Order: sequence, then C-alpha cells, then structure tokens
Amino acid sequence: MYEHVFRAGDIGPLTLPHRIVMGSMHLGLEGDDDDGRALAAFYRERARAGAALIVTGGSAVNREGAGGRNYSFVNDGADAGKLARVAEAVHEAGGRILLQLFHAGRYADERSFGVRPVAPSAVFARLSGSEPRALTGDEVLATIADFAAGAARAAQLGFDGVELMGSEGYLLNQFTAPATNLRADEWGGDSAGRLRFPRRVAAAVREALGPGRALVYRISGADLVDGGTAAEDVLTLAAALADGTVDALNVGVGWHEARIPTVQTLVPVGAWRPWARAIRDVVDVPVIASNRINTLALADDMLAAGDADFASLARPFLADAEIVARGRAGRAVNVCIACDQACIDRSIFDRRVSCVVNPRAGRELELAGGADRDAADGDAADGDGADGDAADRDAADGDAARGDRTSVEVAVVGGGPAGMEAARALAAAGHAVTLFESADRLGGQFRLAAEIPGKEDYGRTGDYFAAQLPALGVDVRLGSPVTAADELAGFDAVVVATGVVPAPVRIPGADLPHVLSYAAALDGTVAIEPAATAAIVGAGGIGVDVAHRLSHRGSADPRADFYVRYGLDGRDARPPPAAREVTLMRRGERVGERLGPTTRWALLAELRAAGVRTLTGIAYERIEPGAVVIRDRAGRSERVPADVVVIAAGQRPRDGLAAQLRAAGRPHVVIGGAADARELDAERAFREGLRAPALIARLIGSRA
Repeated sequence: MYEHVFRAGDIGPLTLPHRIVMGSMHLGLEGDDDDGRALAAFYRERARAGAALIVTGGSAVNREGAGGRNYSFVNDGADAGKLARVAEAVHEAGGRILLQLFHAGRYADERSFGVRPVAPSAVFARLSGSEPRALTGDEVLATIADFAAGAARAAQLGFDGVELMGSEGYLLNQFTAPATNLRADEWGGDSAGRLRFPRRVAAAVREALGPGRALVYRISGADLVDGGTAAEDVLTLAAALADGTVDALNVGVGWHEARIPTVQTLVPVGAWRPWARAIRDVVDVPVIASNRINTLALADDMLAAGDADFASLARPFLADAEIVARGRAGRAVNVCIACDQACIDRSIFDRRVSCVVNPRAGRELELAGGADRDAADGDAADGDGADGDAADRDAADGDAARGDRTSVEVAVVGGGPAGMEAARALAAAGHAVTLFESADRLGGQFRLAAEIPGKEDYGRTGDYFAAQLPALGVDVRLGSPVTAADELAGFDAVVVATGVVPAPVRIPGADLPHVLSYAAALDGTVAIEPAATAAIVGAGGIGVDVAHRLSHRGSADPRADFYVRYGLDGRDARPPPAAREVTLMRRGERVGERLGPTTRWALLAELRAAGVRTLTGIAYERIEPGAVVIRDRAGRSERVPADVVVIAAGQRPRDGLAAQLRAAGRPHVVIGGAADARELDAERAFREGLRAPALIARLIGSRA
C-alpha cells in the first residue's frame, strides 16, 4: 500500500526494514522507581508491532540538564539498570533503539532539583520562569564531556546509537540563536562561534560512540522566535554535521516559547515538510521529517515527493502502538487527533503521559497484552492523583487480579467515545457485546468536533472503531436508539454510554427560532448564512470551538493559508478575513479555562486574529430578534448584534435510560457523559470505557 514507507533504508550502520521512525517522547515513566519495567513495556510493545527504530525520550547528560523530575540520567549509575532494560526489551522484540541525549538549558526548572538552570547566556526563559546562569568556558567544555560520556554509556548499555537533542529551544539550540547566545568568546560572537558548541558536541559524541552505532542529530529547521537561528545558519550547521559526523538529521521545528503553533490541531498535517526538504537539499545523509505527520499515507507522500528520506511519528505511536503493523496489513489505524490533552499537556507538568483515544498507552505493564488481543480487565490507572481515584483503581485492579473472565452478554448503549471504547475492551475481554447507536455513524461528540477547523481527524476515531469493533465480534447496530429498559431484555448487563445533550439556559428569549444549541450549529441541522452575525452564550471549550468554526473561512489549501496566517511564506503575517462577525460571551472571567495549556493560547490567538469579540463577567438580560441584551460589570446595558445565537453553556447527562434500568433493578453501569457531564472530557470518557470490563466483572460478581 505504501511503497515508499515500506522500503528498506539505512541510517549509518543500521539497516531498517521501513522508513518510519518512532520519534522521541518524554513519557513521565523515566523517573519511576521500578527499574525501568513500565518504560521497557511501552517500547517493547511498539517494537513488537513493527517500530523498527525507536528514539527514547530525552535522558539528561547531567543534573542541570533535566527537563523535570521524571527524567532519566544517562551518566548516573543509578539509572543504568532501567536504561539497559529498555534497550534489551526492544532488541528482544526485534527493534533498534537510540537513546536521546538531552540538556534543557534555560528550559530546565530549578524547582525539580534545586539546581539553577544554565545556558549560553543569562537570558530569562518564560517557559521555566527563571533566568539561567551563563556557563563559564570551563563549564562549556565539561558539558561537551558530559554528552560524550553519555554516548559512551549508551553504547555500554546496549543502545544502537544516540540522538542529540538540538532542536525545540533546548541547550544546543540555544547556542545557535542570537537571542539566547550573547557570548563574546569562542562559543558566540558570530555565526561560526554560535555553531561551534553543537558541532563540538556532535564530534565528541561521534568519537565516544565507537563503530557500529548510529548518531542522529535533531536539528531545528526553524526556531520560529525573534532572534532565532538564521535560516542560512541552519543550513550551514546541517551541512557541517553531515560532513562525516552524523548519520542522519532529524528536523524539528519551533521553540516551546514560539507563538506559532507547531503540533496542535490548528497546524495542518504535513505543514513542516518544506523545512525538511530545505535541509535535504544541502546534505548527503538521510533526513528525517517530523511534526504533524500523523498517518502512513502522509509519510509515504512526503517520501515520494523527496521531502525526506524517513518520517518520524511520535504521538501516532501513542494513539496506536500497532500503527506500522496495521498499515502494512491494510488494517484500520487509531489516528492521533493532535489534541495534546493526555500527552504534551501532561509532559510539560512532569506527569505520566497517555493518550485520549488510547488510554492504555503508558499503562502496558498494568494492562498486559496487545491493544486488541488483551482482556482489558484492569483499570486504566492514571497513577497521577489529579486524574484517578486511588480506591477505585485498587478495586478495579483487584477484579483483574481475581481473574474473573466469565463471558457474559453485554449491551453497550451509545457509540460515542465512552461506548466505543467500552465495546472494544469488553469484546477483547471475551464478552459477547452488542453496541446500540441511535445515529447512522459512530463517534458521538467526536462527530461534532470533526466539524471544527483543524479537528477533522476526530472523525477518523469513529471510522477506526467502525472497522475494529466488528473485527472483534461486536454486533454494531447503527440507527438503533434504545429508549426503554425492556428493549434490553436478554442481556446480562448493560453499559450506559448515552452521552450528553446541550444544557438549556434560563434567559428570556432562549426559545426564539434563531437560537440554536451548539450541536445544531455544528451538525448542519440549521444552515447559518455567511453574512449573519453570531453571538455565542458560553465560552468554555465548546464555545471557543464554535467561535472558531463560525469565524473561520473554509479553504481549499489549509497549509497555504497557515503559512500566510503566520508569515511563514516569507512575508509578514496576514490573518485571513473572518467569515462573519462573532461575539463570544460568558458570565465568568476566563475564556476556555479548561482547555489544555498547549492548545488554549493558540486557539485564543486564532479568535483574536479573526476579530472575534470576547465579553466576560457579564449578565444576560434577554435574547431578542437580532441581538442579545447583556449587562457588563459596571451595570451598563448593551445590545450585542446576533442574527444567530448559539447556546454553548455546557451539557447535561442523557440519563433517562439509566434511570429506567435503576428503577427496574437491572444490572448496569453508567460511564462517560451519561454519568457526569460537567465540561465533558473525552479523556475521561475513553478511560471509563477502558474500565468497563472491570466494572462489569464487579457488577456481575456482586449478583452471583
């Protein structure tokens, strides 16, 4: 199917069976006190499913270089056992693995170990909220030695080579940028001086690695910050590194403090391929493209076009550990939706990483076995107190430990995130499952999300389950609403995953014909004229999404529009004209307050660029034809123009069926939005779906 992806290729001494590299991700497992067992299980499963070359999350070369408390330290003997276990696990599964050598520089957080961050110069870092200490000349040399020692240690521990993290605004990248390298010695001053540190690090690492191991350098194709590395310096560094030092260049894009999104849903897939191509045009070593490559089809297209020699996919391996094996076999893949919620948003706060659409990711040791083959009979225990209830986790794990594998007939009502995952997990656990969905497609709220610009891939999640569930033996009945408990006679238990309905508001005039729910505004039930002014009541995550949808003009070429919007086409940034006049309103003070930190700023910037007006701290007086009448903090009244009013003021559970089952004394569990609709959370919905086998085992056991 993908003739370019599935061609063999070489990276230095490593001959690989295909052109997909599993990119580096910090998982939050690196610091676990388990001798590397959970980390090894994560990588082993992906290698077993065809990940031929894996790059680990960064392993800090010294204490100052750690990006947080949950980092491993390659030069610390205490971490030798866990790192060796990881390399051994991948090799036993038939894969190859590179250890990423890492130094955060000014992005390090002093609170992690009480060590002040170091950098080329003392330039304040907004990301860490601190000003680093400038490295002395002797300390620069010592840091080079730390990188070399890390490479030698990686070889001793069994890794097939290393990747040097020289992108994303970390230490090596900080030396190349005029904004963060103000030095006047040999390590700064001009372009040659600024490039000297990464060149010397790479040369020292090359020598320390010894023969038979690969050296990959992750280079910043574009820093995307004021005072970042000049484009000509990027190419100069690439050419210098490729001249006998490194075996491949992996092209990253954007610093963490950049105000141009690089990995969010707003970024069109394949947006960064020209930056990989620019480097490929000046070097003779393989070039690896990365960032917003979420399917094998896109990777194949990039390779066919000559944009790169390999493609690095990171988060897609969270969404589907078997992406390579599935792609080779022509099977459906659980596609990464770039939501950042359970991965990047957790990583930046030093928490364990997982995946919204695959809550088993990062829990491989707790939920042993393949994603499709496993009896997912344990809890998706989050392990970080913010998300999981300890007592509930213990109970669910206890059910699994008892080995209660009795097959029962289970009805799952509702084909949204919670219901789809529950049906999958129950079928994998050996139960006979029937899934009832009232709509003609699976997906639930994800089908609405797919209508938001940039979130089109949310629709692929339903497509994946539509293919996967029948393959697991699930009887999927679309267009089959269940409204009464007696319709489920004959089932041993019921999983109620009926989801949510938009919450009504008590505003005079809310029943007028031009007032729509967010669902009606998104699902095409009502056409909204292009010239119509729109006011949105509610500015949580759904309200922000609706504002983005209504203010956004459709495009035949999203990538070209993205380049124009952010000035990536060589000219000044030029925000596109808004589709219509939109006002976003809420009683509270903070717009999109529950959006993830790596997504919220980018979405709000999009709304500002589109001219969306935001009003907070208001009171709603009434809705009337053509306007919403509000009162501001000072008590002043205002008529907000509104040919259309969209209510996005939250949801409430669709719990009628649950109430009937409860009244009838029928065995059932309620999950997802049907259980709790407060600011509906897809991560929680999928996680509760994964727990369905444990919940059913406990339920049936209590009635035995």
